[in-house]
Amino acid sequence: MSDHSIADAKIHPQRILLVDDNRLLLEGLVNLLAAYGIEVVGTAGDGIDAVEQAQKLHPDLILMDVRMPHYDGLEATRRIKAILPEIKIVMLTTSAEDDDLFESIKSGATGYLIKSISGGAFIEALRGVEQGIPPFSPGLASRLLSEFKRLAEVGEVKNKKNEDAELDEIGRQVVKEDQLTERQTDVLCLVASGLTYKEVGRQLALSERTVRYHMAKIMELLHMEYRSQVISYAGKQGLEAKKAKKI
Repeated sequence: MSDHSIADAKIHPQRILLVDDNRLLLEGLVNLLAAYGIEVVGTAGDGIDAVEQAQKLHPDLILMDVRMPHYDGLEATRRIKAILPEIKIVMLTTSAEDDDLFESIKSGATGYLIKSISGGAFIEALRGVEQGIPPFSPGLASRLLSEFKRLAEVGEVKNKKNEDAELDEIGRQVVKEDQLTERQTDVLCLVASGLTYKEVGRQLALSERTVRYHMAKIMELLHMEYRSQVISYAGKQGLEAKKAKKI
């Protein structure tokens, strides 16, 4: 990450609740976030404590582990989103299992990061959350796309009222492909294929900041709030296949 990006990360303070049963990891995260001017308002060591602390502290963002005693991270996420739907939750875990990834998003999480992520990439991911761009570790977004397509094909997308995981709304979006410019379509196709913003920028000769700008405009044009919704839209419209044919 560039020095300029690091400086930007310090400009946007967030109030974060950390939830993990590994105390050593919690201490390390507190120190890392403090170095970037990001306030950790509290910590919790299990799902029950997470729900209690969320109601007490009303953080902007919760970083949630999946594997924990009592309520696991998935159950804690469902309970918190039912009570406080405005709070954003990003899973921060060692699990790269598809079941955990899919259930996290269905439960209301807006992103999914693997703990092997570097410190710089982690801070950059949190910066993206503030811009309305949910973070996913490399490769996970494309796996989500495949799952959404599978659900649509077999008719298993069910009604959900949770604003952050409303999969049926994805299927009902009424949008036109010609609303997007050619450049926006290029960006969307590459992001939907699983590339990171930095990788998309390299392929299109754009800065990572410009790629993020295009994604924000795409979400605005398609009336969507989260990147996972936009990726699902790309799959439903067959944009990846259409782009491949052009190439």
